[in-house]
Amino acid sequence: MKLWAGRFSAETNKLVEQFTESISFDKRLYKYDIQGSIAHIKMLAKQKIVSIEESKKIIKALKIIEKQIDDGTFEFKQEYEDIHLNIESKLIEMLGQDIGGKLHTARSRNDQVAVDVKLYLKDEYKNLKKILKQLLTILVELAKKNKNVLMPGFTHLQHAQPIYLAHYLLAYFQKFKRDLLKLNEFFKILDECPLGAGALAGTTHNIDRFYTSKLLDFSKPTDNSIDTVSDRDFILDYLYVVALIAIHLSQMSEEFIIWSSQEFNYITISDAFTTGSSIMPNKKNPDVCELARGKAGRLISNLNALMIMLKGLPMSYNRDLQDDKKILFDSADIVKITLQVFCAMLKEIKFNNEKLSESLKKGYIEATDIADYLVAKGIAFRAAHHISGELVKYAISKNKSLQDLSLEEYQKFSDKFDKDIYGAINFMNIVERRKSYGAASKKSIDLQINQALAFLK
Repeated sequence: MKLWAGRFSAETNKLVEQFTESISFDKRLYKYDIQGSIAHIKMLAKQKIVSIEESKKIIKALKIIEKQIDDGTFEFKQEYEDIHLNIESKLIEMLGQDIGGKLHTARSRNDQVAVDVKLYLKDEYKNLKKILKQLLTILVELAKKNKNVLMPGFTHLQHAQPIYLAHYLLAYFQKFKRDLLKLNEFFKILDECPLGAGALAGTTHNIDRFYTSKLLDFSKPTDNSIDTVSDRDFILDYLYVVALIAIHLSQMSEEFIIWSSQEFNYITISDAFTTGSSIMPNKKNPDVCELARGKAGRLISNLNALMIMLKGLPMSYNRDLQDDKKILFDSADIVKITLQVFCAMLKEIKFNNEKLSESLKKGYIEATDIADYLVAKGIAFRAAHHISGELVKYAISKNKSLQDLSLEEYQKFSDKFDKDIYGAINFMNIVERRKSYGAASKKSIDLQINQALAFLK
């Protein structure tokens, strides 16, 4: 018999049981459900709502149930719908209704599931922060190793201006750093305990929600019982950061896919992180990057799915919220394995320095610095920009690079050009003149690396 069956005169249709069950996926919350139940019964005993002896028996039985689930000997039953009723039913079976039935005093499954998911997310935040820190550390180490490697920077996937490879890698450090900072902020918002809110209106029992919050390592209880059982913003926050991490991984993956092609050949991805073709023996495919790029779409869609689910719900709890856990678990699992495999791949990636240097000669990437050179000689920037553009057009027509043009050719476009133009368009000189804060010079990169290391500490 179902624990809520007292008001019903007909048995639940088997199709309804199949349609409404969540035990098939929410059973992974069992440790958190038991953790919350132990805190709850301790509070009930402290408040003399149940006896100390009864609380000890319930805690002992809950720990036995936890061990059975750990060992795989616990029988989950679909007719008990979810992890909460499966555990409570087993508890009553072990201790009888008179004792086991007291555990649910002063709580509802509505506040129970909210505390379970928050406890689960607390662990997921810690796991995700740990892996993100690994990724950030790898990016800093790669930047340190590649401080002297020049490469073209891109806009619109077109050659734009010369940079150091380290500056590129540190740009991704900043993206993932922001993700980590967002995780920290959302964790603070998450850190309020739902337990004791009841179904929606609290309880008539003399409970101590601050004590329960302390036992479960929350900073405080939630402030409004209606909001507590309807709130899933804390899941949205997590899904948002996870989707953003996936977007950043996808952006890097897209570049690595392009860079590993024969046309670019900027990087070599280890054979351990590529796959072959079932028909073409020559193929070496960047599947890790492609899957990371693809899974980003799934994580974005999971965020959208929960937003769509929530946008039309009236106060307070609605059964629609049961499916939030499917979305959450899927995203949590995907982001962890994607970050883990990406970290491992990055440790073994090889940057083809000669190819990166050769590529500097394409795209006339000295053009901006020619304009800046003329500005320093007293020409207005717009006029200098026009002269530099004309020089590029001329060099293209002669099939020459800007560095191959003679001084006489430069002086056809402006008498401000002198021999020092060649120093001005030397690629390393171009980068080293970038002195503004956060720019691409080596001095700036050293500062960024030191700041990154300080952040990681």
